[in-house]
Amino acid sequence: MVNTRFPGFGTPRSERWSMSRLNPPSPLWGSNGITFGPDARLYVAQFLAGQISAVDATTGEVEVVVPADGPVQAPDDLAFGSDGSMYIADITPQRVWRRSPDGEFTLLSEEIRVPNGITCVGDRLFVNEMRPGGRVVELLPDTGEIVVLAEGLAMGNAMQQGPDGSLYYPHMMTGQVWRVSPDGGAPQEVADDVHEPVAVRFDHDGALVVLSRGLTGVVTRIDPDTGRRSTIETGVAGMDNAAFDRENRMLVSSYGSGGVTQVDALGTRTVVSRGLHGPFGVAADDAGRVYAGDHFRLADGDLVTGDLIQPVAGGACHGVAAGGGLVHITSMHGDVRTFDPTTREVRMRVKDLAEPTGIAITENGLLVAETGAGRVILIDEADAVTPIAELPHPVDVALDGEGRHYASDDSLGAVVRIEDGSVVTVVDGLDQPQGITVHEDTLYVVEVGAKRLLAVSPTTGETRTEAESLPVGLPPGIQREDPTPTLFPPARPRAFAGLTITPDGTLLLAANGEGTVLHLTPHEQTPHHCT
Repeated sequence: MVNTRFPGFGTPRSERWSMSRLNPPSPLWGSNGITFGPDARLYVAQFLAGQISAVDATTGEVEVVVPADGPVQAPDDLAFGSDGSMYIADITPQRVWRRSPDGEFTLLSEEIRVPNGITCVGDRLFVNEMRPGGRVVELLPDTGEIVVLAEGLAMGNAMQQGPDGSLYYPHMMTGQVWRVSPDGGAPQEVADDVHEPVAVRFDHDGALVVLSRGLTGVVTRIDPDTGRRSTIETGVAGMDNAAFDRENRMLVSSYGSGGVTQVDALGTRTVVSRGLHGPFGVAADDAGRVYAGDHFRLADGDLVTGDLIQPVAGGACHGVAAGGGLVHITSMHGDVRTFDPTTREVRMRVKDLAEPTGIAITENGLLVAETGAGRVILIDEADAVTPIAELPHPVDVALDGEGRHYASDDSLGAVVRIEDGSVVTVVDGLDQPQGITVHEDTLYVVEVGAKRLLAVSPTTGETRTEAESLPVGLPPGIQREDPTPTLFPPARPRAFAGLTITPDGTLLLAANGEGTVLHLTPHEQTPHHCT
């Protein structure tokens, strides 16, 4: 049985292709706030998934307890009250929720801007704001009243009460740790020059522990009385939060690559494996090296661990195309960039587009589906933008061997060919077509709504099912509307199941329902299932 983040998918199958995974499924779609619940399980808020899971910290078993189609849109942190109620910071819609022990949700506030760090002190509830000039507030659950304790936070995040009774919290953008009394008074700086602080925690011995959100996973321990410090590098990139079990072992989450990892000075132990957030766009360069757009990162090379972060696209990496020694990336926030893996240099191509998604390399530039603007554009070598077609909601683009341009549109339910500014329907009646690619005389389409891969004749529109029960999109039975992507407050990415052809003629498919890249090799004789 595959431990995956979304139950409900069937087993991928095909009579024409051998299928294998380039990396294991990721049980958690990112991992943000974590805390132990009354049942001794570790509860994990998953901002990108819009759901909350409970983890058995011994076995690593994962159970979804707040599903992706519930009232909570983007949970970023959580805490438990003395009565067993779960309090949730819902960052994108800027809400704070209470979930009672019997599972009933109550909206407590919509007045806290970009709520993130949340903690309970007895029966009292405290929240801070992840924004410049943010606040630490007490939220009175019965009335929704807000009492401001501190202002001027440089991006707050995970906080906790210390042994002295004060609330300790980070200023993420200035490398500081501060504290304030829950009963008011002037905030005090506790430490500065802390490595990219993202979470402030205390172990059971009262030691102050600060997590870094950086690439090397620095953990800093600070003696609150003397200020003496010690640091270790955990190797867990993009840490987000931490919790200590009954034996005082530290478990950390990672917004960058998900999972739960036990860390200490001697090393790490995987509790829940890390992996890919999407993946969304997928590409292979001329040498067959695989790249995946994975929101917070460009995952490249070793997709097995999925823990490599390459912040080359300003975040929100979505579509990917590779060729000529370069990797081209679209960002959900409107950028198109070109990355040179050899020199590590990044070239900004275009800014301020409306949700660019699919991208393909043309003879003299880049072809991009500008999804939010309802158009397909060409970006030439001088970075000039030329619209070439208008469509309701284009998602992906591709070229055939003759250089003809194709686009999928999940609103139309169609794949079209673009000819001298006009749009010719190749195939329609599809259920959410997304990733497309062309090989020889066949157009391949990921039909997300039907969970299948289709082969389409570009000349006749005749279709054939190539693979079924694919783990793409949301599993059957879950329906939700994704909010419009925004940079701030941060919003989860729109799902995109990319598809590409490799130099050796095999297919790579972004199985974003389980967090894998599927590798499909033609095989005509015997039915094969995914392993």
